Amino acid sequence: MRPLHPIHAMLLAFPLALFVGALLSDIAYARSYHVQWANFASWLIVGGLVMGAFAVLWALVELFPHTPHRGRAVIYFVVLLAMWVLGFFNALVHARDAWGAMPQGLYLSAATALLAAIAAWMGYSRTLPGGVT
Repeated sequence: MRPLHPIHAMLLAFPLALFVGALLSDIAYARSYHVQWANFASWLIVGGLVMGAFAVLWALVELFPHTPHRGRAVIYFVVLLAMWVLGFFNALVHARDAWGAMPQGLYLSAATALLAAIAAWMGYSRTLPGGVT
């Protein structure tokens, strides 16, 4: 499997940071009940979805050339797609008022951040010298 293209690597960094930021904002809201933390989480989720969509599309395009290591590329794409779909449902939950978004929003944010971390690990492990290819 080829290493990540630098633009794909950049696109992959955004969902990780934004979805983890949304999780931290949800945790801050759960502890303080300041509505602005729920607003921050909503904005971060939307940003993660926009940038994550580009990363998912790039991973989809990388599936087309048939390579011997195609199975790993398929798993990577499925993880990215699952991250995006879960993030979309998380955005729908966060579209409600702040009180109504909890605790489902917090759980979805945690799952989305975990999937973003797994996708980033899978993607960036391709770029390391001596890494699993």
